[in-house]
Amino acid sequence: MTGEGVPRWFSANPSKAWGEKFFLAYSPIWMTMMGLVMGLGITERLGEWGFMAVGVAVALPLLAVPALIRDETPLGRPWYRTYWFKANLYIAIFNLAANYFGSEYFFDVLGMVYDYPMIEINFDSTLVGSGKQRVPLIMYLLTQAYFLTYHTTAVIVLRRIRSSRLPIGSMLWPVLLFVVAYFWAWLETKAMANPWVESQFYYQDIERMLAYGSLFYALYFVASFPIFYPLDEDRDDDWSPLSTAAAGCSASLIMMFLLDFAAAIFGPI
Repeated sequence: MTGEGVPRWFSANPSKAWGEKFFLAYSPIWMTMMGLVMGLGITERLGEWGFMAVGVAVALPLLAVPALIRDETPLGRPWYRTYWFKANLYIAIFNLAANYFGSEYFFDVLGMVYDYPMIEINFDSTLVGSGKQRVPLIMYLLTQAYFLTYHTTAVIVLRRIRSSRLPIGSMLWPVLLFVVAYFWAWLETKAMANPWVESQFYYQDIERMLAYGSLFYALYFVASFPIFYPLDEDRDDDWSPLSTAAAGCSASLIMMFLLDFAAAIFGPI
């Protein structure tokens, strides 16, 4: 169903609606790719560049496919003002902060361990965290796909609640925002805590992770989902790339504050 004032899943903005449908359609593809890579133990046989190729194969279609098949000039939008491009831009900025700074909190507060001896190219904060562990560059490529799926599904669910105009919709919306944030945080935590990758990714204190980890991780999305939601949301909205980048930076800063507050409560491992 479409139209103003009518409950809907997808945006009334045709550029955003197409982008959302594309990101949803691509989600099971990247999930299947990663499931095969982990399930078949391919990561243990790949060298650094082979592993990097997996990351490129997961992330590149998010930009390359829309660029090749989607022409929005009839909508008056050059490629850099399309929703699919701006969504990628926002997530790339938030992804950078989440891995570069946020991973340090997971290392030192939740005991997350990356063990990739074949990887030498790392990229993470110098002063945030203890510095005992590094973030492989490939994580930025994989996270681009993960976060686009998480953010897209969140916006679709939240839109359905908001456009349904339920009597308690204004109270339900923030509750549902947290529920969706926690759901994706829990699901990724559960998916990664498996024997397929335990030699390369694990937690020093799994009980602590199960108790606090999903809540801690959900803070990423509590910070980002409400800021990402309005991006080109109304029918005639057309955010500039600069405004989109500023929104990504704002969400990143809020995320860092929330992680630091949470670290003060939970303390180091």
